[in-house]
Amino acid sequence: MAAAAAAAVGGPQPPQAEVPAPGLALDKAATAAHLKAALSRPDNRAGAEELQALLERVLSAERPLAAAADGEEAAAAGGGGGPGAAEEEALEWCKCLLAGGGGYDEFCAAVRAYDPAALCGLVWTANFVAYRCRTCGISPCMSLCAECFHQGDHTGHDFNMFRSQAGGACDCGDSNVMRESGFCKRHQIKSSSNIPCVPKDLLMMSEFVLPRFIFCLIQYLREGYNEPAADVPSEKDLNKVLQLLEPQISFLEDLTKMGGAMRSVLTQVLTNQQNYKDLTSGLGENACARKSHEKYLIALKSSGLTYPEDKLVYGIQEPSAGASTLAVQGFASAAGTLGQLDSSDEEDQDGSQGLGKRKRVKLSSNTKDQSIMDVLEHKSFLEELLFWTIKYEFPQKMVTFLLNMLPDQEYKVAFTKTFVQHYAFIMKTLKKSHESDTMSNRIVHISVQLFSNEELARQVTEECQLLDIMVTVLLYMMESCLIKSELQDEENSLHVVVNCGEALLKNNTYWPLVSDFINILSHQSVAKRFLEDHGLLVTWMNFVSFFQGMNLNKRELNEHVEFESQTYYAAFAAELEACAQPMWGLLSHCKVRETQEYTRNVVRYCLEALQDWFDAINFVDEPAPNQVTFHLPLHRYYAMFLSKAVKCQELDLDSVLPDQEMLMKLMIHPLQIQASLAEIHSNMWVRNGLQIKGQAMTYVQSHFCNSMIDPDIYLLQVCASRLDPDYFISSVFERFKVVDLLTMASQHQNTVLDAEHERSMLEGALTFLVILLSLRLHLGMSDDEILRAEMVAQLCMNDRTHSSLLDLIPENPNPKSGIIPGSYSFESVLSAVADFKAPVFEPGGSMQQGMYTPKAEVWDHEFDPVMVILRTVYRRDVQSAMDRYTAFLKQSGKFPGNPWPPYKKRTPLHPSYKGLMRLLHCKTLHIVLFTLLYKILMDHQNLSEHVLCMVLYLIELGLENSAEEESDEEASACGPERCHDSWFPGSNLVSNMRHFINYVRVRVPETAPEVKRDSLASTSSDSLGSLQNSGTAQVFSLVAERRKKFQEIINRSNSEANQVVRPKTSSKWSAPGSAPQLTTAILEIKESILSLLIKLHHKLSGKQNSYYPPWLDDIEILIQPEIPKYSHGDGITAVERILLKAALQSRMNKRIIEEICRKVTPPVPPKKITAAEKKTLDKEERRQKARERQQKLLAEFASRQKSFMETAMDVDSPESDIPMEITTAEPQVSEAVYDCVICGQSGPSSEDRPTGLVVLLQASSVLGQCRDNIEPKKLPISEEEQIYPWDTCAAVHDVRLSLLQRYFKDSSCLLAVSIGWEGGVYVQTCGHTLHIDCHKSYMESLRNDQVLQGFSVDKGEFTCPLCRQFANSVLPCYPGSNVENHLWQRPSNKSIQDLIKEVEELQGRPGAFPVSISSETNLSKEMESVMKDIKNTTQKKYRDYSKTPGSPDNDFLFMYSVARTNLELELIHRGGNLCSGGASTAGKRSCLNQLFHVLALHMRLYSIDSEYNPWRKLTQLLEEMSSQLGNEEQQPEVPILYHDVTSLLLIQILMMPQPLHKDHFTCIVKVLFTLLYTQGLVALSVKCNEEDRSAWKHTGALKKNTCDAEKSYEVLLSFVISELSKGKLYHEEGTQECATIIPVAWSPESMEKYLQDFCLPFLRITSLLQHHLFGEDLPSCQEEEEFSVLSSCLGLLPTFYQTEHPFISASCLDWPVPAFDIISQWCFEINSFTERHAEQGKALLIQESKWKLPHLLQLPENYNTIFQYYHRKTCSVCTKVPKDPAVCLVCGTFVCLKGLCCKQQSYCECVLHSQNCGAGTGIFLLINASVIIIIRGHRFCLWGSVYLDAHGEEDRDLRRGKPLYICKERYKVLEQQWISHTFDHINKRWGPHYNGL
Repeated sequence: MAAAAAAAVGGPQPPQAEVPAPGLALDKAATAAHLKAALSRPDNRAGAEELQALLERVLSAERPLAAAADGEEAAAAGGGGGPGAAEEEALEWCKCLLAGGGGYDEFCAAVRAYDPAALCGLVWTANFVAYRCRTCGISPCMSLCAECFHQGDHTGHDFNMFRSQAGGACDCGDSNVMRESGFCKRHQIKSSSNIPCVPKDLLMMSEFVLPRFIFCLIQYLREGYNEPAADVPSEKDLNKVLQLLEPQISFLEDLTKMGGAMRSVLTQVLTNQQNYKDLTSGLGENACARKSHEKYLIALKSSGLTYPEDKLVYGIQEPSAGASTLAVQGFASAAGTLGQLDSSDEEDQDGSQGLGKRKRVKLSSNTKDQSIMDVLEHKSFLEELLFWTIKYEFPQKMVTFLLNMLPDQEYKVAFTKTFVQHYAFIMKTLKKSHESDTMSNRIVHISVQLFSNEELARQVTEECQLLDIMVTVLLYMMESCLIKSELQDEENSLHVVVNCGEALLKNNTYWPLVSDFINILSHQSVAKRFLEDHGLLVTWMNFVSFFQGMNLNKRELNEHVEFESQTYYAAFAAELEACAQPMWGLLSHCKVRETQEYTRNVVRYCLEALQDWFDAINFVDEPAPNQVTFHLPLHRYYAMFLSKAVKCQELDLDSVLPDQEMLMKLMIHPLQIQASLAEIHSNMWVRNGLQIKGQAMTYVQSHFCNSMIDPDIYLLQVCASRLDPDYFISSVFERFKVVDLLTMASQHQNTVLDAEHERSMLEGALTFLVILLSLRLHLGMSDDEILRAEMVAQLCMNDRTHSSLLDLIPENPNPKSGIIPGSYSFESVLSAVADFKAPVFEPGGSMQQGMYTPKAEVWDHEFDPVMVILRTVYRRDVQSAMDRYTAFLKQSGKFPGNPWPPYKKRTPLHPSYKGLMRLLHCKTLHIVLFTLLYKILMDHQNLSEHVLCMVLYLIELGLENSAEEESDEEASACGPERCHDSWFPGSNLVSNMRHFINYVRVRVPETAPEVKRDSLASTSSDSLGSLQNSGTAQVFSLVAERRKKFQEIINRSNSEANQVVRPKTSSKWSAPGSAPQLTTAILEIKESILSLLIKLHHKLSGKQNSYYPPWLDDIEILIQPEIPKYSHGDGITAVERILLKAALQSRMNKRIIEEICRKVTPPVPPKKITAAEKKTLDKEERRQKARERQQKLLAEFASRQKSFMETAMDVDSPESDIPMEITTAEPQVSEAVYDCVICGQSGPSSEDRPTGLVVLLQASSVLGQCRDNIEPKKLPISEEEQIYPWDTCAAVHDVRLSLLQRYFKDSSCLLAVSIGWEGGVYVQTCGHTLHIDCHKSYMESLRNDQVLQGFSVDKGEFTCPLCRQFANSVLPCYPGSNVENHLWQRPSNKSIQDLIKEVEELQGRPGAFPVSISSETNLSKEMESVMKDIKNTTQKKYRDYSKTPGSPDNDFLFMYSVARTNLELELIHRGGNLCSGGASTAGKRSCLNQLFHVLALHMRLYSIDSEYNPWRKLTQLLEEMSSQLGNEEQQPEVPILYHDVTSLLLIQILMMPQPLHKDHFTCIVKVLFTLLYTQGLVALSVKCNEEDRSAWKHTGALKKNTCDAEKSYEVLLSFVISELSKGKLYHEEGTQECATIIPVAWSPESMEKYLQDFCLPFLRITSLLQHHLFGEDLPSCQEEEEFSVLSSCLGLLPTFYQTEHPFISASCLDWPVPAFDIISQWCFEINSFTERHAEQGKALLIQESKWKLPHLLQLPENYNTIFQYYHRKTCSVCTKVPKDPAVCLVCGTFVCLKGLCCKQQSYCECVLHSQNCGAGTGIFLLINASVIIIIRGHRFCLWGSVYLDAHGEEDRDLRRGKPLYICKERYKVLEQQWISHTFDHINKRWGPHYNGL
């Protein structure tokens, strides 16, 4: 065979014509082996040709041909003739050939043996769970796969788990990216040495086969690609091609996974240029190869010409083999199409713009390096493969293949170079892509692997101009969306900015490229290249200037904008990502002196760019009004590099500062932003919509502030420290538009600001000055101090969780800076300033997280209001910080009143910025402060406490920073040039404070009060007139000052001053005609700052002469000034502190203060109230009164509601205080009175107008979850652990019922047990009542109300109108008394026999109700409807247990089981026993009484046939025992000993006419107790072994004839044993039975205990029932005595019973008929059954009665154990790994949340499971989110998480990925809510799930 094949192949025929022998296909292996042998010969040319021919045929790219040629083969291979078959066939061939005749799997294993596994390199795609360890990472992008992470040792490291966004690869073993200490065990060994050399022949075939295979793949890709016609996305076609190629690419991917040996072969193949040239030149005679080459050229051409306006550059390239044809063809065709392309492109661009947008601006792009953008030349397979990968928009499979190769070093370099070569092309494809998001992720997936490696990045930068390419590509990208800037000079502006409305910015399409750029800049070697290259810096500044002034806001003055644009998101994101982050990257490399040169470069080009910008927007000195842009990246670059230069590089600041004129220009725009912030907060921009507020907030928000507001303020600080202080101060007040307000006159006109905005703008201006002068972030604080200040500010606003602190503290945005959040310094600072508050848990309240709260000493010394104001996004946070500060002072007793913000000492200024303090010592500021103090003192309008606070703060700052101690002798010997502003003699605040100012000349409106006064004065005395002429009265105009200074500076610095001379007075300042004329008046002041302060003290304290200089009493004060009493307090304290500091600074001041205090201060002038002010005062007063009235009303309403709640809650509590009138036979009973919470009327419930209780009905399976062992089940966390539900209560009861139904008559079975363990209906109430007709109209109104919250009115759901508790039905209250008080006659002395008769008669009397059902009253209708509700609450499968569907027995069973469910659940809520006694916790809210009435009413509709009534079997001896056995064919009834006694009790009681007599109740209980006791004895006898039985039989028989034999358990037990021995019950004990028998030595004590435990559950339920029916309180007791207490409470114990000797349960027995007779009757039934079925008979007798309380599954300590097991686990239904896995916490079932895969009849799996497992209640843990979700019926809610991290926080969705630990308290609360059925009441956020979970 082999020979034939060889001949067939090796014949001399030309390869094309070769037709394979049919046998050939079957023997690929032999062929392969033959070829391998041929190739192994030294002369292997023949073999090679032969192989080529074979491959040519097998891998033919023309699919139709391939299919035809290989038709027979395919058929032979069983593949059919389809095109897919040929591909598969080809793959099979390749595998065979690679293996060279052996098996492919063996081949794979062999190759793997040679894998030097030094790197992991596992590649993953989005959503994969990986780890990142910051302690081990060198690069911030480092990541590890879960396996490597868990195998390495990262204990105590700062790591987190994360879900990959874009995909990634494992870096384990790569020492370039991570420290070796973090490697896992597998990759620690440098294993290259001990791996043997790869034998030559192993991979020989691969080297021949793979080039053809890859070429074939490329041909497919070429074939499949069609240029999208007319921009219609052809994604469908592309995806089709990719689907076809899936197997081929997967095959390649598998090859890469074979390890290093195979990878190096692949690398050879992919990078070999010769191979590529030979195969793809397209010059061969093969038509199909030619065609594919043409397609390739077309594709290249179409991509190269994305920019039609760029003239072609191809011609210039010297023609090389691959590119020549392309260049020539391209040239020709392009020249033809250029014209039309151009026009169409223009239209297309404008068309896509949409209306109302501005025209794009195009830059002439002759500056760019054309080769970067347009030339692509492919020289190897790798290059073309990448080209197609990009063309096809990065298909996931290709990406993974290319990345899987990366562990091969040689490949890594080649691939990185190829990637860089295609960078421009990637950008173009990305811009055109419709799926730019996915594509971005895939690009970054690749690039982050390449560029995170510093060595590699450096190499590519040097060899491939990486930086040039990146910057150029970014510039090109942004150029496509530029528009003309409208800032400043709209018409003539030459500046262009990006248009933030474009998709490119809106969708962040640029981020992959920017993030690559940031990534490579984080490497020092690369960043240095960048900072040294002037050309690059110029280009980059050019790029940054595109963002300068983008997203300009223009203030709307007339009407509100119609459309609020949301472009600001895009603008802020773009500035942060494209400008700020690269800047931080560069800054991180400018840390030391040696890098000064870099800073000089950046600053130089930055200033040049700024100068160009000012020229382009035509800026001189006034900004255009009503415009603001928040984006000044050039200013911020400049500022940050300055800051770095001074802080780290010891550069001289002045050497990098420009001239004064430039500084004046630089400060304008940042100052404009600060003023605009104040305007926005003053609601002056309200017509621009909400988005402008959004911008103001984003500008200061934690992620942006250190790239936005901080640099801006720093730049202003630098300008202020170098410019003339008077000029700066007046500029500030002019920018804030409050110049006109700063006048001594009481009235003024403001031409640029409405009166209502004046106050907040003045506050804004002063606050800005305070921040400017006291912020030290860039002026000398160390990094740790900054961190501490930031942290304190955040903590003072609110307590914070650890993660929110991390988020709120602006980190240095560059990850390599070393100040990473979570780093060592962060934790140490946090522990220094804050205390941890563990998560407290208020039940019913919200779940708290662990919080950090500031330590007391932080409030005391470090609370810094300035920092808080700077960092608050919402103004309310400032208030919150002040409130917390106030609370601290009150609590610590430091200050009782309302404190002012404390003054905090500042870090010393860096010497370079000393000039900043000149602002505090300039006359302009002093005049402003003086004026404001005066105005405040005189109560002028529009001033606030905040203004005063800031004024004092500035004075204090000035005193703290006074230049040098001035000598007192120094008179005001100022130079003569200072004469023009003679307000103050000098510029030092300390001396100016004491300077008295006598007269001031002001301009006031004619209407002002000053004018009238003055005119009188001037006529009366001439002295004033003479004063006026002498010019002593001070005149002051800020604007004039500013203009003058500006003029001086300009003239000094600018010879052509004539161009910029401005008129001295600007048109703005002439008042508009309509306003009253201004006139000049002179005010007599005669005050100094010191005297004003002292008067202010009097005014604030409200007392005359309240200030007394403290140093007069205690001279010490002047020596140690730091006095704690002054550090906290209000305005008075502040004034005292300032005066003290002033006195300290100069003796003169001290003297003057004493003098002022000596003069008796004249009273403050009485306040003149103008009409307008009176109006506002009245308004305030009225408001105050209204507020008080409202408070009063509310309080009254609350108290009424409270008393109402109390009465309403007591509806059910026993009214035992009603006096018993013993004389009358029937005492008068007051009927129960109910309040209706809707109409508010009170009254009894009547037939016609019944009242009802608001109830919530819900199906519950909690009871069914009880188990009989105490250990709660654990959640399975490995394959071995499984949970089997057969030991649950529900399962046991199910088994019992089905066993009974097998052997006994169905109707009798249904009376022998209770159901409702699963899906039982639980009824709970909030205790409020309402008229049923009121309720109906309430429901109507809810139905019409469209805004429904989380519940469905159609399903009858509503919330209680009073307490808003969730409810879904109303339970009618039975007329008559609330509790059956009138039956509390003393127990009648009837004998038990009489009572038994009465009971039987009453049961037999049908419908013996006061209300006969036949008469349809409202009440009976309501009772029926509520019964329907109860039935519909649970599913049919939980109601129907009968074999004949719909039989009445079913309903009967269901009804008494509802009562059972409610009693059992109440017992569980009480902890499973009644030891605590008392009214139950649910006592007030229990509705069992009403529920019983409803059930009884319906039970009596079914009369039990008196034949079968179990009552007779219990109380009478039946004669004809034998006759029963006669009718064999009919199934027998259930023997009475198999009956469940509690069920019998409920049946008996519900069959009685209501209301029930206490006697009858006791009688029923006594009778049933005898049965129960007998059952206990029988069970006991079955449990013990033969010897014990015979022993007992004898001992008991001896005592049988004693007096109280019927009350001795020994006698009864022996009797039971002897009776049952007659049957087969004890026989045939095979060996298999031994298991059930417990070898216990039964002592009398243990037997007594067993019997008591057997009876207790019944006694508990009965006592509860008695408590509800007759309102008796339950006694409390110890656990040991529960039995005796309950039995005496139930009247089982004879009253004369002495308790001395040990209690015997048998003493409670009270046999209605002779015990031995009735017992033998009962035993007879058992015997007749065990005749046939001894096994089952025995099983039915042993009832498990000791159920433990239900619990949820026990969860493991650490969340990771759950996560690792479940997040990869496959679903048992659909066998896929679910996207959202969840696990049920009740039973441990694993389900797919929202998974369509497991959907059944439109129900998703979780909803379905919640119905099956919890009858509609499901508790699921969502594995991927760590949260718990509750499903309740048709609604669901997120409950929260029971796993918290080390800081006590939840981590929803595992976003932070920190280790999580169980919080036991939370889990307990969850379990509590589950058991008590209170999910609906406690959790508030419910929504419908539409069965989709």
